[in-house]
Amino acid sequence: MAKKDSNQHIAILQDIRKKLFKPVYLLMGDESYYIDLICDAIIANALREEERDFNQTILYGADVDDFALVVNAAKRFPMMAEHQLIVVKEAQNIKGIDNLSYYLQKPQMRTILVICYKNGSLKNKKIIAGIEKIGLVYESKKLYDSQLPAFINTYVTAKKLSIDPKAVSMLADFVGNDLSRLSGELDKLAISLPEGSMRITPEAVEQNVGISKDYNNYELLNAIVAHNVPKAARIVNHFEQNPKNNPLVVTISVLFNFFANLLLCFFSADRSDNGIAKELNLRYPSQARDYLTAMRIYNAFKCIDIIALIRQYDARSKGIGSGASSNDGDLLRELVFKILYSPYQK
Repeated sequence: MAKKDSNQHIAILQDIRKKLFKPVYLLMGDESYYIDLICDAIIANALREEERDFNQTILYGADVDDFALVVNAAKRFPMMAEHQLIVVKEAQNIKGIDNLSYYLQKPQMRTILVICYKNGSLKNKKIIAGIEKIGLVYESKKLYDSQLPAFINTYVTAKKLSIDPKAVSMLADFVGNDLSRLSGELDKLAISLPEGSMRITPEAVEQNVGISKDYNNYELLNAIVAHNVPKAARIVNHFEQNPKNNPLVVTISVLFNFFANLLLCFFSADRSDNGIAKELNLRYPSQARDYLTAMRIYNAFKCIDIIALIRQYDARSKGIGSGASSNDGDLLRELVFKILYSPYQK
C-alpha cells in the first residue's frame, strides 16, 4: 500500500530497524530528505559489514543506460548472506523503467531493491500497483511552511535537546522547507552548543546560522502584534537593506499565516491559552499569547480586511495590479503601515 503521509516514514524506519524488509521499495517525490533518510536506513540495516562487498550494489541514474541492468542485478542470488541489496539512486534519469514490470511478476525474494525516484513521482500506474502488491511505495511530499515548526521541534527533541520558539521561527523563515538544509543547520547548532547546554537559543542561531535575532520575521510580527511602530519601521528598513536574507515572499507568507490563524481564533469556543493552542495545533500554550494579544487589537472583520490586503500586496510583489512596479522595500513598508493602522481606521 502506498505511503503518502509524511509521518509514515516513522513506521517504515521502525520496520527497517527491526529488519523487516520488503523485496522492493519505491521512494519517490519532491522532498528528497525523507527519501534519503529511508534509503540510508536500509543501507545501514540490510547487511552486515562483512556481507557488503559481494551483496551490496549502488547504481546511479547517470551511469545506467537502461533499467534492464537494474533488473538483471536484482535477479542474482546473494552470496553467503540472507539478502543482497540493490540501491538505485536518481532513478528518474534511467530510461526503460517499463522493464521493471516483468521483474515484479516474479521477484527475487532474497533481493532488497530500493528505487529512489526524486524531483517528482513515477506516473506508471502498472509499476506502482505491482510494487504495492509485494513491496512499498512511499511518496515524499514537500512540507508546508506551517509544518516546519513541528519538524524542527521533533528533530531537536530526538537529539534530547530543546529549542526556543523564537529560534524555531528564525530557522523556519530563513531556511524554508528545504529539509536537508534545515536538518544540517540543526545538526550544526547541536554540535556548537556550549558544554552542558541543552537548549538552542536565538543567540545560537544568530551566531551559527547568520540570522539576526533582532531583525527577522518573528520580531516583525511581534512588533505588529504589540503595535510597536518604531520597532516595525527599523525591521522593515533592515529588510530593505538586506533583501537576499529577507525575501518579501517569505515575510508575506508569515503575515498571511498569522492573520489566517488569528481569524480562526475569533471562532474558537475556548479562548484560553490552552484552547487557542489546541485550535491552532500549537506545540506550547505559551505560543498562543501573541494571538490573544492581537485579538485585543483587531476584530474578525479587520482581520478579514488585512488578509485581503496581504493578498493584494502579494500580487503586487509578483507584478500584478496597480503599483506593481514598486520595489519590495516600498511594498513591505506600505503593507506593514496599513496593517498597523488598520484597527484605528473606520
